[in-house]
Amino acid sequence: MLKLQISSSPPNMSCMYSYNSIPTFSLLSSRSFPRSRFASKPRFHCALGVTVAEPKVTSVAEPLLLNAVRGEEVERPPVWLMRQAGSEDPLIVFKRNSLEKFSMNCGLWSYQILCEKHPSFRERSENVDLVVEISLQPWNVFKPDGVILFSDILTPLSGMNIPFDIVKGKGPIIFNPLRTADDVDQVREFVPEEFVPYVGEALTILRKEVDNKAAVLGFVGAPFTLASYVVEGGSSKHFTKIKRLAFSQPKVLHALLQKFATSMAKYVQYQADNGAQAVQIFDSWATELSPVDFEEFSLPYLKQIVDTVKQTHPNLPLILYASGSGGLLERLALTGVDVVSLDWTVDMAEGRQRLGSNIAVQGNVDPGVLFGSKEFITERINNVVKKAGRGKHILNLGHGIVVGTPEENVAHFFEVAKGLRY
Repeated sequence: MLKLQISSSPPNMSCMYSYNSIPTFSLLSSRSFPRSRFASKPRFHCALGVTVAEPKVTSVAEPLLLNAVRGEEVERPPVWLMRQAGSEDPLIVFKRNSLEKFSMNCGLWSYQILCEKHPSFRERSENVDLVVEISLQPWNVFKPDGVILFSDILTPLSGMNIPFDIVKGKGPIIFNPLRTADDVDQVREFVPEEFVPYVGEALTILRKEVDNKAAVLGFVGAPFTLASYVVEGGSSKHFTKIKRLAFSQPKVLHALLQKFATSMAKYVQYQADNGAQAVQIFDSWATELSPVDFEEFSLPYLKQIVDTVKQTHPNLPLILYASGSGGLLERLALTGVDVVSLDWTVDMAEGRQRLGSNIAVQGNVDPGVLFGSKEFITERINNVVKKAGRGKHILNLGHGIVVGTPEENVAHFFEVAKGLRY
């Protein structure tokens, strides 16, 4: 078993360990997925000499993931796997931040049966029983340290008077893209209790099923990413429509972003009130912005969400993920989130150095590593954990798991990750 060697030496020392992660999902096979309801210490340093916050005494009543985020002393880094966004695989066709792809990979056989019975993604993600069943499939097999809600970042749109669908082979479709001030005026404030009661009910059930053995995770889309979908009319490669709006009619875009910020803050609070123990905010398309435009069209609204949520839920960990965010790391930290999730294009030790010791990190093994040998996977896990240092680290992939990833390699990922000890 690999162990992380730590001492209280000067900052030039390095630490060693192994790694891999994503929200409680793992590639499943044709197994069954039963569930009861339905049948003063030294400071530590990482490879670049960055001081990591001193660990506190662990609260045994809390899930490992929460203890790690809060800087408490933990025996190993918690691990979960993020879902994949994007592929033209016949079964996995949605290019957006949803759990669809991951769940298909995690339990292809079982999930395929569900898809045959319930071919609409929205049906699967808006039915309490199905949401709970799909969310628990990876948990029942791999017992990750995070169990994430099966849903989609676009789920709130209908409740905001923005009709949409998710079409097999095409992905998300916004029926009436928003392009004018009049269009934005028609967008109403999101009331989660009224429009997505199934989300609250599913989270409540998940908390009971998981029973604090792992953290139940919720998630929302960030204002700029949501605005990108509704202005572009769906997914986009060049984001010309949202940028045209930003640079020619900024007041219109700001009005839309404000509505999303207010609504997503309420959605985070709603998820927390109903069982989510941490919430991840996905700002996938913010990295399409230059730093100066990020500061205008994304950062203020992310900060507003964080500030609003912290007023009512000061202890709720908030995680921010934006793929390809290497050029924005310091700005991501300014949002006030508790955790910044790094993709694999950022060196973990350098990310630690740039973010500072007070913020936790998540990631960041390249999903492609899971196509390598078990020895190679173990080596890369060790490399990431070594560079992250002890504490305030959630082991994860730097993005979602890729279609075609060998199932036995995902199992190995979790086996190695859960066998680690600091």
